[in-house]
Amino acid sequence: MDKMGIGSETMKRTAANYLSTSDHASVVAIALFVTLLCACIVIGHLLEENRWMNESITALIIGVVTGILILVTSRGKSSHLLVFSEDLFFIYLLPPIIFNAGFQVKKKQFFRNFMTIILFGALGTLISFIIISLGTDGLPPCLFV
Repeated sequence: MDKMGIGSETMKRTAANYLSTSDHASVVAIALFVTLLCACIVIGHLLEENRWMNESITALIIGVVTGILILVTSRGKSSHLLVFSEDLFFIYLLPPIIFNAGFQVKKKQFFRNFMTIILFGALGTLISFIIISLGTDGLPPCLFV
């Protein structure tokens, strides 16, 4: 026997079971994410070749179907299998989406519609500013901490 006694063995086994359960959940979530990502790329590319739909619509449909399947299998309870992280999205996923959209823009069409793009950008920003300003003006003062 070691100096720590029988209780320490039980604690070691409990900690090992906890870590293995946590690790198992992480591995399942990462494997599901990678599988869905590969499915989106492959199926989206195949459907885009046939001109049925583009990759973004395919990814949206696969995501909705996966969400419904997770909701059905968890019987309507909140499932933490795939947790959305805003930091992950804004730091790692959004910039490639924006850069990809920028690379796919045709220069001739962009400069032909430049004034319209600037007009929509400026007016959209102004409208958003007005709506948010009027919306926050109507809020009670106790919300401003």
